Amino acid sequence: MRQSVSVHAISPAVVLRGEAAWVEAGPRIAALCSRPLVLGRSSATDQLRQALVLDLQALGLHPKQARLQFDCCEQDLSRITVEATGCDAVLAAGGGKVLDAGKLLAHRLGLPCITVPLSAATCAGWTALANLYSPEGAFQGDVVLDRCPDLLVFDHGLVRQAPSRTLASGVADALAKWYEASVSSGDSGDGLVQQAVQMARVLRDQLLIDSSTALENPDSAAWVRTAEACALTAGVMGGLGGACCRTVAAHAVHNGLTQLAACHHVLHGEKVGFGILVQLRLEERLGGNRLAGQAHRQLLPLLRQLSLPVSLEDLGLADASLNELKQVCEFACREGSDLHHLPFQVTPGALLEALVGAAEFSPVGP
Repeated sequence: MRQSVSVHAISPAVVLRGEAAWVEAGPRIAALCSRPLVLGRSSATDQLRQALVLDLQALGLHPKQARLQFDCCEQDLSRITVEATGCDAVLAAGGGKVLDAGKLLAHRLGLPCITVPLSAATCAGWTALANLYSPEGAFQGDVVLDRCPDLLVFDHGLVRQAPSRTLASGVADALAKWYEASVSSGDSGDGLVQQAVQMARVLRDQLLIDSSTALENPDSAAWVRTAEACALTAGVMGGLGGACCRTVAAHAVHNGLTQLAACHHVLHGEKVGFGILVQLRLEERLGGNRLAGQAHRQLLPLLRQLSLPVSLEDLGLADASLNELKQVCEFACREGSDLHHLPFQVTPGALLEALVGAAEFSPVGP
């Protein structure tokens, strides 16, 4: 049987990881550029970014700094495109939305891209994908890039300084790889896709074992395994499996939740983790999948143990109106949504019921 040609952007050209990865990265950065644009956003990481800039200057480079005002959005990208005049690379240092903006900017300008995650909250530093948001923080869509970053620097010392909440969020986002890929691609006959799905299963198992210890002890080997699983390994599934390893309802729920201003303080992975519970509820109730009920009962206590949101109340939506919740569901169920990769039809009404009941324990079957 002849197979059509598919393109895979599997990984960054070079990945440096470890306690002193940033120091080791110096010569590689200097080989890629002389006038990098250093992109960041959060005031909480200003001191870290200033230290990185000083290190770049010590290498004889001439970095120029730019700051996002919003999430990764066209308004910021248009402004920073002008500010990037004369720069010969983009170095994004921060969380997922900063890394996405840096990748997309480098993609559009045809410049080398360097990602320096300052948390393990997402795998954005790895992937050839960027999510676009409105200036208000509402998800609009994603953009597939032509390649992964040229250099990813995952410095344990830098990442360890991030709040523990970001790692818990990263755990939820990484766990979703299995729950979504196994539904969208579990019956694929493509060998690479099959392998990507099984890697997602192994990733899930490791996180179920290590994540609690990692959150309790950031100096443990479990922390290293967990942080790298969330920020590095989780990115492999999409690259290896390609478009066939799709996100499903968990990320669709995230996208819907971003439409509400009351939910903007909730991190990406926190919304996705809640979305996993919603997806499992849909699989059990609408798809007749008893294993989904078992998975729901297994996952719910872990999310609670990691202080991740498992209910609308936890998300800050206790006072959300029915119309607001309907807005979430209608966006998640819109045409072209990843939610429709489920093997059964989901209406906004059915999704609303799953949202409200996400934290309820599924009954134990006979």
